[in-house]
Amino acid sequence: MYQKRALIVGATGIVGLNVAEHLRDLGGWEIHGASRRPPFGSSYIIPHTVDLLKREEALTALADLSPTHIFYCSWTLGGNEDENIRLNGDMLRNVLDAFANKGCVQHVGVVTGTKHYLGPFEDYGKVQPITPFRETAPRLSKKNFYYELEDVVIDYAARFGFGWSVHRSHTIIGYAVGNLMNIGATLATHASICKATGQPFRFPGTPTAYRGLNDITDARILAKQIVWAGTEPNARNEAFNAVNGDVFRWEQLWKAIADYFEIPVAEYPAEYNSLAEQMKDRGVEWDKIVAENGLQPNRLDRLASPWHTDLDLGRPMECVHSMTKARSFGFAETQDTERSFIDVFDRLRAERIIP
Repeated sequence: MYQKRALIVGATGIVGLNVAEHLRDLGGWEIHGASRRPPFGSSYIIPHTVDLLKREEALTALADLSPTHIFYCSWTLGGNEDENIRLNGDMLRNVLDAFANKGCVQHVGVVTGTKHYLGPFEDYGKVQPITPFRETAPRLSKKNFYYELEDVVIDYAARFGFGWSVHRSHTIIGYAVGNLMNIGATLATHASICKATGQPFRFPGTPTAYRGLNDITDARILAKQIVWAGTEPNARNEAFNAVNGDVFRWEQLWKAIADYFEIPVAEYPAEYNSLAEQMKDRGVEWDKIVAENGLQPNRLDRLASPWHTDLDLGRPMECVHSMTKARSFGFAETQDTERSFIDVFDRLRAERIIP
């Protein structure tokens, strides 16, 4: 019998999949995964297919589990921030209500992100916060579903006696297929299309994003931090920024990505030029690339999320996070950002997702 039983909510996403792989590598964990579809090729995960927006279905699907640790790595996109708050708050409540009276849960870790500091989708980047972002920064006056997730887990922890942690990631780079916020697969498919068609590989974001300092979150770093916080007593009941620990400029990283795909870097026009527009109506060209290279038959809109990459690269300010708090609590992991992208591209090629 395992003494540590993990329930990973969102086990097929970038974060959830990497949490599962980290737990597998650590050993000593019984690993359960809750998701709308079963994880592919991950036999070490005990799957539980569930739609968390359907309360009774969720309670029934989770009824027989007794996790000691819940790693909540899921979210859904509504029509506006009020709907985001309602839907995402209800999803987390449905998970926690399944175990509220069992007394089995020791810790719940919840993944949020930089919108904690920059505002919700509809107001994203309209504020000019002071960087580097620190966990002590006051909440913005705008509504934000990340605040709702924090409030829900803190409330349940106080009432039912388990520990909590919140992990504020930046843009996440990692391996996954079919994720709504996947900068790695988005840039990989875009570069592949540029190489096949001669379309210029042009940086789409703002001059500040291109030349200013940025950081990013490797999903492997985030996985290590959320598991660490769930098992480190000193990290109990704390919120932590979760980034790689280095900084970079897209001007340099864009060149490294171009070199990987063996394509030239197009001249930057020194103004925002949407990636969603650059990738618009490229589905037929992608299907041709898939057929010619014998790739897995994934549609472009399942792999790429250029709308979200536009948000990341369209910011009018530098965007960096302080990792001082996590370091002071004992989390010392770091990751080279250029290597993060190369590792994802290598895996996408190995899985025959890109040529």
